[in-house]
Amino acid sequence: MKVAQIGSGTPEVAVVAGVHGDEPCGVRAVERLLDERPTVKRPVKLIIANEEALERRVRFIDEDLNRAFPGDPNAKTHEGKLANELVAELEGCLTFSMHSTQSHADPFAIVNGVSETAKEIVPQLPVTAMVETSNFAEGRLFSAVDTVEVECGLQGSETAAQNADRLTRAFLTAVGALPGDTIYKDLPVYRLTDVIDKGDADSYEVFVENFTEVEAGAPFAAADGDEQIADESFYPVLMSSNGYRNVFGYAAEKLEVLETPTAAD
Repeated sequence: MKVAQIGSGTPEVAVVAGVHGDEPCGVRAVERLLDERPTVKRPVKLIIANEEALERRVRFIDEDLNRAFPGDPNAKTHEGKLANELVAELEGCLTFSMHSTQSHADPFAIVNGVSETAKEIVPQLPVTAMVETSNFAEGRLFSAVDTVEVECGLQGSETAAQNADRLTRAFLTAVGALPGDTIYKDLPVYRLTDVIDKGDADSYEVFVENFTEVEAGAPFAAADGDEQIADESFYPVLMSSNGYRNVFGYAAEKLEVLETPTAAD
């Protein structure tokens, strides 16, 4: 784990990249900040988490780091120990954690509950949606640390790396670490409600778009040509034919739309 800081003082804000070794987009954003060393109004801790997995270009060494929190100093796995060390480094910090996905090109945020902090910060980021995932938060970083997580774009793409840089700077501006203004925007909020399993098969297909409602009775995916039909309407999130080994993705419900504050507010 690489830990650095820009600005002097004790950081209350942190940026984390490289939780998964096959998602390098956030690492480039952190490295650019370290190269540029911008003048900050608040100190910021910068962390590249799973360096060993990044070097091997694999998602993890022994287990998924983003399912291993809070970790254990006596864990038998690389990620179990690393999770414990990372939580200790992030104590007292509002944390911004960057990921990428094989299912959706546009950035979106993932939070563990629609808190006042999430309502304030996430609409200032260049994301298209906020996903509340408290039903599926066990083992994830935001179950142990106050965290806004973002999916920056398609895994391994140049666009995801560019998005990671924009998202990081927007976050640091929103929390008052970088000077400047952000733009609030109306933002739809979704809550994950179920996992969409997929059985063993040689081929998989997905027929729907993420964040676009699937009506009850509509086919949404297939395994070896065997279609899955929606029992009730839902919004697909992180749905793809090959993103996860055992699941197509998640079903979600739409909660609300966070509206842009007016001058009267």
